[in-house]
Parts: sequence; C-alpha cells; structure tokens
Amino acid sequence: MISTDLLLAFVLLAVALGLGYFVFASFAFGAGYQPTPRRAVESMLRLAEVGPNDTVFDLGAGTGAIVFRAVRVYRARAVAVEIEPIRALILRWRRRWGPFADRLEIRRCNLFGLDYRPATVVTSFLWPGAMEKLRPKFEAELRPGARVVSHHHVVPGWTPTAVDPENHVYLYRWPEARRPRGPATGASGGT
Repeated sequence: MISTDLLLAFVLLAVALGLGYFVFASFAFGAGYQPTPRRAVESMLRLAEVGPNDTVFDLGAGTGAIVFRAVRVYRARAVAVEIEPIRALILRWRRRWGPFADRLEIRRCNLFGLDYRPATVVTSFLWPGAMEKLRPKFEAELRPGARVVSHHHVVPGWTPTAVDPENHVYLYRWPEARRPRGPATGASGGT
C-alpha cells in the first residue's frame, strides 16, 4: 500500500513538472508562453475591425484567447496556429466542447511554413526576431487589404496604421504598411 505522504509527493511532483513544461517547454519550440491580456485581445480585434467575413490567423495561439473571442464575439472564421503539443491539445479540447467549432481550425505547425494567402487578419504576440523573419513572408503572401495586428512587438520596417499605446497593440494594413507615413494614430485618434 502506498502511503499518503508518498502519494501526495508524487502528485505535487507531477503538477510541478506539468506546470514547468507548460511554461518553459515552449522555449524549445521557439517562444515562451505568455498569454495575451484580455484588454489587448479586445484591442487587437477591434483595431483590425474583425467581422464575419474575416479569416483570422493567430500565430502562437497558446490556449486560444484570441481565436475563441474572434469566433464567439466577432463571428469570424479563425485558424489557431500552435506548434507546442500540450497547448495544441488544449485548443482542440476547447474547440470540441465549446460553441462555434465549425468556424475554428487548429493547425499544429511551424508558423514560418504556413500559407498566409487565406488570411484577412493575422494576430500575433511573438518576439521581435520572429516578426522580422515573418515580414518577407507576409509581404509575399498577404492579399491587399489584409491586416496584421501585433501585441507588444512591431513588424520591423513597417509603419503602423494605428497604435493602441495603452495595450501595446500595433495595426498594419497591407500593402500600406511598407510606406512611410506620419505618426500612427491610436483608437482615440491621437498619437
């Protein structure tokens, strides 16, 4: 018979290992896990003017804060792109048991090999190096009028159409983003 103390120690070790994997293992996949704050999610979707005719690609979707809100509130179609296996599993579980599963696709793949032509909106909370590496891919594949919305990190070499400085959100419209422009305006019309 296993003692209660040994069982408790085993459970605590399993929980600690699980949390450690969830937080730190994604570094092995190229990015750390940091959920996008709810206010930033709302700002991103609002600035991008997401609607029922949009297809939102969320890069590094994590547990789905952006895609589930885009589908549920804005009635958009969404593609959650997540390479880390545990988070991809959580996304699949949430889609299975949540509403609007027919409008949400989950892709467990490398975002640098993804075809962005179907996207009308691309959302991200990625590190600066990833944004720089994605820029030529966006330039080659995004259709005119597509929007890229980034939380916290700019797309190097692009000029934002709008900025929400309070939530660190940057909106870019393709192909206007590559043109120099005056100061970007925030949601309130100021800089």
